[in-house]
Parts: sequence; structure tokens; C-alpha cells
Amino acid sequence: MAAYRRVVSNGGAPGIDGITVEGLMPYCREHWAAIREMLFQGTYRPQPVRRVTIPKPGGGERHLGIPTVLDRMIQQALHQVLQPLLDPTFADESYGFRPGRSALDAVERAREHIRAGYRWVVDLDIASFFDRVNHDVLMALAARRVKDKRVLRLIRRYLQAGVLEGGWCRLGAKGHRKVARSRRS
Repeated sequence: MAAYRRVVSNGGAPGIDGITVEGLMPYCREHWAAIREMLFQGTYRPQPVRRVTIPKPGGGERHLGIPTVLDRMIQQALHQVLQPLLDPTFADESYGFRPGRSALDAVERAREHIRAGYRWVVDLDIASFFDRVNHDVLMALAARRVKDKRVLRLIRRYLQAGVLEGGWCRLGAKGHRKVARSRRS
């Protein structure tokens, strides 16, 4: 329920199935028993994400993937369980997407380094990082802390879910598959 509340409070556009955040609860009431069973059996398969393009402030475009609201809820539930387990293993100098840390905290840390006599700051933004990250390395790192094979399989399936563009699902190096644009049943 905490994951559901978070997804609803965040709002956002529907994924490829067209289900909105307002439609998530009715959908779950009707289908949750089957979804829960698939999650426990390790057979749940996330839907491809819907590709949208937004303009970047400095020009150009940014591609975003919009998961279905059901997949967002499951991802949020995974996050709520895994974040306390994984966050303590991250570098102390890491500030991005960390609880209790912000861009202002990173700036303050840089100021501390300047006061300590350091004169160089390196700011890195790896272009298309999430499109290029090695999934095998990522999964091996996750497997060091996560022992439930069903959870690892689910994470891997989210990484491999693909992107829907023009009725076709792009699966990276593995090719394409035709995807119907209808609601889940």
C-alpha cells in the first residue's frame, strides 16, 4: 500500500496499457491475486515502457521511458525494500538519488573541499548511461546483497522490458518484437 500511495501521489502519465494512476486501484482490485501469484512464483513480466521525448533546457531532446502504473508500483515496492539494504554500500561522496541527500548537499561538500585546499572539481554526466550500463555487472553487484532469486529475476526483467516505439518493442541488442497496444487482461 505504501508503494501504491507513492505512485498515486507522484501522478504521471499512463504507460503502454493506458491505465492511469486513478485507474490503478480498480485494476489492482480485479487482478491483484493473479499479479501477486506471478510475483511470488517469479513469473511476472513487466511491460515495455512508453517512449516520450521532451525538450532539454539547453536544446536537444531527452528520451524518457514511461512504465505502466502497475510496473511503477512494483518498482516502488522493490525500491522501498532494497534501498535500505543497498544505500549503505554506496560511496559517501555519492549524492544523486540518495535519501537525505540533495544537490545542495553536494555543493556544500564541494565547498568543504575548496576550504581544505583542493582547487579542481570534476562534474560528470555520462550520456545515455542507463542505455549503456552493463546489466550483467549491475546484476552481479545486486546479487551480492540480494539473495532472493525471484527478486533478482524481476529486476533483470525490468532491465530487459524494452521500449515501445511505433508499435514495436525495442529490446536493445536482442532485436524487436511486435507489441499490441491493448490494456492488460
